[in-house]
Amino acid sequence: MPDRRWSDGLHQAVEAKEGVPIRQNTETAASVTYQNFFLLYPKLSGMTGTAKTAEVEFEKIYNLSVVEIPTARPNLRKDLPDVIYKDELSKWTAIAKECRDITLREQPILIGTTTVEKSEMLAQLLNEYKLTYQILNAKPENVRRESEIVAQAGKKGSITIATNMAGCGTDIILGGNIKFQVRKQLYTILVFL
Repeated sequence: MPDRRWSDGLHQAVEAKEGVPIRQNTETAASVTYQNFFLLYPKLSGMTGTAKTAEVEFEKIYNLSVVEIPTARPNLRKDLPDVIYKDELSKWTAIAKECRDITLREQPILIGTTTVEKSEMLAQLLNEYKLTYQILNAKPENVRRESEIVAQAGKKGSITIATNMAGCGTDIILGGNIKFQVRKQLYTILVFL
């Protein structure tokens, strides 16, 4: 967008990387929180799969109620009771053991972590159990393969570790994405011709 620039030197860093003239940082004259920005609108509504967890905030700040719409079909998922561990290492070790047991049944596994550090700690534990996995945590060495990792996350016996920022709402196809596999094989064949 014209006359729009990222703040805190980010725009200058991109300009330096791209080899274009570096311009001065702009100064923020005013700012508004998302909450106050949304309150400027006369009507608010929306739809999401995660609003129920923020129901109190929606009611308090926006005076909006949250309505849970049931699924079209009965839920087949079996919700188990919470398990509480005395420390994080015990929790992640239990997750690694569970991964080992599930991979014997060749089920695909998707594990969500809140930070890059936690995803790497889990990866080390999975290494100790000699389990293969893919990791999505926005680190530069993983970014190039991100679309491939997401495309194959539903493959038989696969383990995918993802931080909150990974995937961006991408559907995971059970059995893996065959179209992606075919395209990758074609690309490999064409490169070596």
